[in-house]
Amino acid sequence: MASLTITPGRALAGTMMVPGDKSVTHRAIILTSLAEGESRLSSYCRGEDCLNTMRAFQALGIPIEEQPDVLRVQGKGMWGLREADAPIDCGNSGTGTRLLTGLLAGQDFFTILTGDESIRRRPMGRVVKPLREMGAVIAGRKGGELAPLAITGTRLHGIDYSSPVASAQIKSALLFAGLFAEGTMRFCEPRLSRDHTERMFQSFGIPLRQEAGTLVLEGRPSAGWTGRAIVIPGDFSAAAFFLVGASIIPGSDVTIQNVGINPTRTGLIDVLTAMGADIDVLNRRDQAGEPVADLRVRSAALKGVSIGPELIPQTIDEFPILCVAAAVAEGQTTISGAEELRVKESDRIATMSAELKAMGAQISERPDGMVIQGLGQAGKNGRLIGTLKGQSHGDHRVAMSLAIGGLTAQSPTFVADTGCVDTSFPNFERTLTGLLTA
Repeated sequence: MASLTITPGRALAGTMMVPGDKSVTHRAIILTSLAEGESRLSSYCRGEDCLNTMRAFQALGIPIEEQPDVLRVQGKGMWGLREADAPIDCGNSGTGTRLLTGLLAGQDFFTILTGDESIRRRPMGRVVKPLREMGAVIAGRKGGELAPLAITGTRLHGIDYSSPVASAQIKSALLFAGLFAEGTMRFCEPRLSRDHTERMFQSFGIPLRQEAGTLVLEGRPSAGWTGRAIVIPGDFSAAAFFLVGASIIPGSDVTIQNVGINPTRTGLIDVLTAMGADIDVLNRRDQAGEPVADLRVRSAALKGVSIGPELIPQTIDEFPILCVAAAVAEGQTTISGAEELRVKESDRIATMSAELKAMGAQISERPDGMVIQGLGQAGKNGRLIGTLKGQSHGDHRVAMSLAIGGLTAQSPTFVADTGCVDTSFPNFERTLTGLLTA
């Protein structure tokens, strides 16, 4: 079983790149599979989550050639998918499972979607319920609340849906279903969640529009879209570990190139800046319909802040590493409105509270977040204590966050069961080691 041992005492320095954006890669694979002709996806995320989505479309009859830096996708048009010969395994990917559920609900064949133990615990009812309102025929454990999901494709109809939570996965699942539905699909959410699907729809010319804060999609468009070359931007959620690491470790200076800075994803920059971080956003440009930049971060003393519900959608994936920043900052950090974190790969409120407490952090857990009393004093970042019993809980972001926390500890830190890191950042350890100065 894979593990990480982190020895503190060295700064982070140098220039680096992170894997292609996981969220963008999922959506690019889906839409290029539904396109007419060949597409080339450069700098795609090679994490297991995205590779499982690739394998799903191969099973659905789409020829995809996997190369180290490029995916070659031979799209077969909107109605070109075929029934898979066996259940489709989505692995650890909640995004892949939920987006495929929406897409497959409107096909003319039967599909079973399953995944690992974590996926089989995660809530699917939030997607299944509105899809059933569209006419979808979906069965699953606990009435469709849990995977495996058995999807009998059928004719769907558009609905007006107001989501109770801001969730890009719910939004995207319904938009993919809406493509194959008769009539008009309308979707609104309480706060804007990440908008990668909307941007990619618009990039391909799919008729999606905004009306007074509501997304409006006319189903079954008369014309499809053609394949194209897409360069995937670097994953901001992967960059987040190094933004925090370089901030909290004295003497650090790191530049992360080609990072996606979609404003629905970059709440961590706003939070870290409010905490006193030294982050420069350089060389802004557009790539694959997404804003991209280089990020330079240098060490700085951090202070505690309050993070409320309005920022949670923009920081949802960065919460574990944000907890590390708060643990070593000066003063108190309060996080609220983050109950969604209890249904990720792990209960991230509970797992980060437990693991950081074991490293000497002062944390009070709440149902929708936590209160963290930072260890810093007099404008300086504090130091955690090392642990030889760190656990990832099968959660890639918890594993990487504990590794970064270990860099600022007083003694070595051991994190067990880190194979899960491969779901999003296969070369994390090598990348981290390459930045550590002698």
